[in-house]
Amino acid sequence: MTMRILVLGHRGMLGSDVLVRLGQDHEMVGKDIDEFDLTREDSCRKVIEETNPQLVINCAGYTDVDGAEDNIEKCFAANAKGVENLCLACDSKDIKIVHISTDYVFDGTKNDLYTEEDLPSPINVYGLSKRAGEENLERWGGKYILVRTAWLYGKRGKNFVTTIIEKARNDGYLQVVDDQIGSPTYTWDLAGAIKLLIEKDVDGIFHLTNRGLCSWFDFARKIVALAGIGGVSITPIKSSELNRKAKRPAFSGLSSRKFTQVTGKTLRFWQTALDDFLSRDLKISSTFLNPRS
Repeated sequence: MTMRILVLGHRGMLGSDVLVRLGQDHEMVGKDIDEFDLTREDSCRKVIEETNPQLVINCAGYTDVDGAEDNIEKCFAANAKGVENLCLACDSKDIKIVHISTDYVFDGTKNDLYTEEDLPSPINVYGLSKRAGEENLERWGGKYILVRTAWLYGKRGKNFVTTIIEKARNDGYLQVVDDQIGSPTYTWDLAGAIKLLIEKDVDGIFHLTNRGLCSWFDFARKIVALAGIGGVSITPIKSSELNRKAKRPAFSGLSSRKFTQVTGKTLRFWQTALDDFLSRDLKISSTFLNPRS
């Protein structure tokens, strides 16, 4: 069934892919930060009234993990209060919300894939703000899909993949942490998985990442190799050497088993997805080509 879907943050890395992938079968409307203010309830109500959607996908929010440590109020206004505002705007209108959250709601001490049943325990301001937003959604009482994902990269916006390629080409020398483990996730694949969940008409929490685990160091090595950049020295370092303001979880692998049980589908391995991103979105010839699916 074709739906009218509002995507908040539609010009961002994930939002732009969501708009394209769901636009194949649904009527899409996009709004971004210059068109509404997530931190204001009246602005959220206005955008809902004007667009009259059947479903809202919230890809908007505050994403500067280190910046959040010094901008706590601003971070919580977008990631926590913003979700509450959206819920209030959709309340009584039978509008379903799909909200994007993060692996950073976990502390990284489990040493096994986190499932939807695991209790969150954030260790930085960004994670705390995202968990507060989750709690506002869970208390709401309306229909929702809460999607937790991790280590995103895509065609639009600054991300780890494009940063590594730029540094490798310009500097020829990289230092990358090897004590943080997670799952790199291509926004094109994530958008497709979100589409499946919406069309299955499910509710609740779902973890969605590309398959497989690696460290940021492993990820960087694979990026450089697939991009065919030679003569690059990549040295592993520890997180403590970066002196970042926000602490990161050491292990944040997410289990997507629930998604597979509901849809019968799995996301691609992260290496395959990365190769596709390089060849299709960045137009970099790599070792093998994979059609989008």
